[in-house]
Amino acid sequence: MSVLDALWEDRDVRFDLSSQQMKTRPGEVLIDCLDSIEDTKGNNGDRAVGYNCILNITTRTANSKLRGQTEALYILTKCNSTRFEFIFTNLVPGSPRLFTSVMAVHRAYETSKMYRDFKLRSALIQNKQLRLLPQEHVYDKINGVWNLSSDQGNLGTFFITNVRIVWHANMNDSFNVSIPYLQIRSIKIRDSKFGLALVIESSQQSGGYVLGFKIDPVEKLQESVKEINSLHKVYSASPIFGVDYEMEEKPQPLEALTVEQIQDDVEIDSDDHTDAFVAYFADGNKQQDREPVFSEELGLAIEKLKDGFTLQGLWEVMS
Repeated sequence: MSVLDALWEDRDVRFDLSSQQMKTRPGEVLIDCLDSIEDTKGNNGDRAVGYNCILNITTRTANSKLRGQTEALYILTKCNSTRFEFIFTNLVPGSPRLFTSVMAVHRAYETSKMYRDFKLRSALIQNKQLRLLPQEHVYDKINGVWNLSSDQGNLGTFFITNVRIVWHANMNDSFNVSIPYLQIRSIKIRDSKFGLALVIESSQQSGGYVLGFKIDPVEKLQESVKEINSLHKVYSASPIFGVDYEMEEKPQPLEALTVEQIQDDVEIDSDDHTDAFVAYFADGNKQQDREPVFSEELGLAIEKLKDGFTLQGLWEVMS
């Protein structure tokens, strides 16, 4: 059985889920969790909407039960020839997270289908080398592998990675096939009119293809089948779906930002110098104006200066 046969989370729309169905499956990652989201169109109960079922996501004005006329997220889906429309409203005013999170992750899902879908004649090869996906690593590259899809066979190159199996014809790079482990139903050695061959059967969802490859010598064939089965087993336990998205950096907690205060190794000069500007700016205890006195320096009456201050000192502050 392929991993895909047991996978429903991204390919189904389900209502009233059990507690077991609400849990994340191996390979699935919780990216964001939003509270205070209203299912504006539906009733109470849990919903699960697979990204592969989504036809369109948009934002429009909706009539929320709790907020009245407000911006809402509209999701149009199709599952087993039945269409569903969902309307979700964020009850937190002014928060765009509902829109940005869902739309961004859906884009990441749509642009990573090479991890999950069976592909024929795709842009897989560049300069005779496999164009690797993020998180993908090549474990083996086998030259001189025959694709037995035609009567005479086609000679090409075989790649075994941690995500998929890829073959391309040596004479024409565009004649190729990419088989993700997610889509592989069985891997066996069978006898054919060309001798012993590697036979890979794909899942029913991908079309139920049966592909044969001739690898010589037989020892290399057996070694390759063992390696593919091992990688398929590892992948099944922890699939790589290819949806790579991270939320913007969240504020660090106060404890992480607090640093220990360092005592400077300095001596404080305790002379009697007075800052006139500070004294007047922060004269908080002044209840009323001081008595006026005649200033011979200015030739007019001024408010009596505080003890320790001079007109010359005040002019120096202002200049």
